[in-house]
Amino acid sequence: MPGTPSVEELCERLAQRDELIAALSAELGAARVRIAELEARLGQTSKNSSKPPSSDGLDKPAPKSLRRRGVRKPGGQDGHRGSTLAPVATPDEVITQEPVCCRGCGDGLGGAAEVGREHRQVFDIPPMRVRVSEHQLVKRRCDCGAVTTAEAPEGVTAPVQYGPRITAIILYLYVGQLLSKKRTAAALAELFGTPVSQGTVAAMTTRAAGELGGFLESVRANLVAAPVVNFDETGLRVQDKLRWVHIQKPKNVLGCRAALVEVDGDDLF
Repeated sequence: MPGTPSVEELCERLAQRDELIAALSAELGAARVRIAELEARLGQTSKNSSKPPSSDGLDKPAPKSLRRRGVRKPGGQDGHRGSTLAPVATPDEVITQEPVCCRGCGDGLGGAAEVGREHRQVFDIPPMRVRVSEHQLVKRRCDCGAVTTAEAPEGVTAPVQYGPRITAIILYLYVGQLLSKKRTAAALAELFGTPVSQGTVAAMTTRAAGELGGFLESVRANLVAAPVVNFDETGLRVQDKLRWVHIQKPKNVLGCRAALVEVDGDDLF
């Protein structure tokens, strides 16, 4: 049996224990600070730090509404004029439906008197198909021997081409509704029975962009003249890859007056 420790030994052991407790407490405090820093770093986004929006990826939190709770119930309010489908006074087509026989006795109603009518209107789009117009340019030979060909209408420049209306629809679906070239071409084929290639969609878009005239110059001029220019970047999918629409900024952001929008290096304007 070991002997009972003296008072001095007990005091020394207590002092060693106090030193160990102090060292462990210091390590625990440092670990807690480090953990808090790492958690804060993981929770950083472009909204609560200086990180660019491109670092957020497409897994962005759902936007929170800034609207305050009001006294009115959600939905349409009392007295609000709705947009319910309403009959028109002069329909494009009137189709008369005659009863064949009496539902009471079964006799024919060929010579029976008319005592009223019910009106039921159907709103729909008529069957659509592409209409092909051929312009025949007549050639005439003058008595002098020269042959003169008639001038083609404005915009008719090729033996076979698409017209302005179908071009407008393609641009609307591709640029306005952000469909891909493949889906835009498929929509034209399914809706109008017209085969359109993805290359045609791209060519129409390029041609339309070249006909904007001074639009781009006007945009640049307005950016230069604006007292404040905002910068942003937007994520989008291009061929199953994450790409970014971003704005080049000069080193001196506060003194910036102009901007150049790109998609991964390809100029938009």
